[in-house]
Amino acid sequence: MKKKNEKRIAARMSETNTGVTGAADIEGVILAAGFSSRTGMFKMELLLNEKTLIEHTIDSMVDFCSRVIVVGGHKIERIIEITKKYANVQVVLNPHYRTGMFSSAREGVRHVKAKWFFFTPGDYPLVKRTTYQKLLDARSMSPSEKIFIPVYQGRKGHPILIKGSLVKELLKEPKDSNLRKFINRKGFTPVEVNDDGILVDIDTLEDYEKAVGSRKGEKNNKNDKKNDLNFNL
Repeated sequence: MKKKNEKRIAARMSETNTGVTGAADIEGVILAAGFSSRTGMFKMELLLNEKTLIEHTIDSMVDFCSRVIVVGGHKIERIIEITKKYANVQVVLNPHYRTGMFSSAREGVRHVKAKWFFFTPGDYPLVKRTTYQKLLDARSMSPSEKIFIPVYQGRKGHPILIKGSLVKELLKEPKDSNLRKFINRKGFTPVEVNDDGILVDIDTLEDYEKAVGSRKGEKNNKNDKKNDLNFNL
């Protein structure tokens, strides 16, 4: 039964469209393979303003990339179903997802073919599109650097922009290593952004409730501004 399920999953993944809509030299890697044990439910399909968390993460990134690679594991069928509407999103299976997040990071970057790639866990739904642009602008201003990390009020977050030439080195990292160790060893360029969403990962239901409240606040603020404009008109 297990082999049949794996074959069925592989067949569905092979059907995912990898058409190009974004920058040809940039791809994205999003991790969505974990058990979501701290939330008690599969957090990637939790709804935030009528979209799942993973959709929010993809939507912020996708227009800047020729392809977005989503690494699945636990409940990968749900990830495939949610992402099938995206023309340039490819779901890949991490067969070792039970061993931890770094195995998913390695599986994701293994598929990278572009000169650069964005990297983020899938539970960062509040990142602004402007943050992606800021990272690309920083790359243009510092072409010799290889890793760019967004910083908000002195704290580092996601997504990270990494040069594709580092993929081979990253894949040689010991299995008990992690991305933080690799980045700290290689060095990085901090990029100041006005986006506290780079720090918001949804690990617990409390985190999720705060994110829902944050989005409601943004919506109310936008409505207030619209009302002010209409009044002035």
